[in-house]
Amino acid sequence: MMSDVMIVGAGPAGLAFARGLAGAGLSVAVIERQPRAALADPPDDGREIALTHRSVATLRALDAWRRIDPAVVAPLRVARVLDGASRFALAFEPGPGAQDRLGQLVANHHLRRALFAAADGQAGLTLHTGAGVAAVERDADGIAVTLADGRRVRARLLVAADARFSATRAALGIAARETRLDRTMLLVRATHDRDHGQVATEWFDYHQTVALLPLAGRCTSVVLTVRPGDAGRIAALDPAALSAELTRRTGGKLGMMRPVGAVHAYPLATVWSTHFAAPHAALIGDAAVGMHPVTAHGFNLGLRSAAALAGLVRHAAARGGDIASPRLLRRYEAGHRLAAGPLFAATAGIVRLYTDAGPVARIARPTLLRVAAGLSPLRAGVAHLLMRH
Repeated sequence: MMSDVMIVGAGPAGLAFARGLAGAGLSVAVIERQPRAALADPPDDGREIALTHRSVATLRALDAWRRIDPAVVAPLRVARVLDGASRFALAFEPGPGAQDRLGQLVANHHLRRALFAAADGQAGLTLHTGAGVAAVERDADGIAVTLADGRRVRARLLVAADARFSATRAALGIAARETRLDRTMLLVRATHDRDHGQVATEWFDYHQTVALLPLAGRCTSVVLTVRPGDAGRIAALDPAALSAELTRRTGGKLGMMRPVGAVHAYPLATVWSTHFAAPHAALIGDAAVGMHPVTAHGFNLGLRSAAALAGLVRHAAARGGDIASPRLLRRYEAGHRLAAGPLFAATAGIVRLYTDAGPVARIARPTLLRVAAGLSPLRAGVAHLLMRH
């Protein structure tokens, strides 16, 4: 079976890219190892996504945003950064004349469901589910993949969107710098006594990082980044003990924390692919760049990569050009490197500084926060980054 475009991975980036090709007159094959039912109604994975205004605009353009119930969207009005036991907080908020919020918080499974609903039934789109990619072959005319169940799909352009440890990326011969961080991120929603004021807090304490993401009502997504051994112990606690643990680890900032639902655990690792493109192929989403969650920009960056590549492919198709030309793929790679590189490097620097428990780092952190607080243009620039990237 021959298609114009083949997308491996029906996560948010893959679906956004597929939807971005709607109306372009291209045949699109989407390959996903999960069954169709899991795409149509994905399970709650505990992740809350901080969407920038750019991302919301992209979701609107893809006809996905209207499919999300407004009741599950929580405004993010202010972000604060704390260090250790210090009461000083560096705050980021919209500037004069800006919108009244930095962004929106939406659970990942709601976004996945909306993107699938938008793409499902799209003219020219064929969905291959229930089997992953077993082999990749490339020739002068395009790329062919063989699925684990023996099905074979050919396309002029292959787009890998199958997560940060992408098997497709490896099959294409593209290397990646993978950094295992010896930390586990625990996610759990909790209700509490005090109002969060729609303020997100990132608290870099010694030996742990705590993020408090404000949801609807007096409910917060608590994100703990701890060592794997601590993560296993915390995840195994009964509800009463977990409530006491969360309250202690969050310093009682919101009062007693009462967990709601399951604890989700994710070992942390970052990935930077050495290339974002190869002959007849491109990487988007986490397959290209796997961000550390500390800046909450992984989803937004992945959506941006999908939109950028879709725009170039659509433009080439409209002109009757080659949708997999080396020039097009180089242009995509250069643009996404420019968008992702500074953010990836800055995030890595933040992680190094705020996970170092040594005496030099302990002195430097509060000093840097206070210096940043005194530089209004810097804070305005970061707020702009949070809102628009």
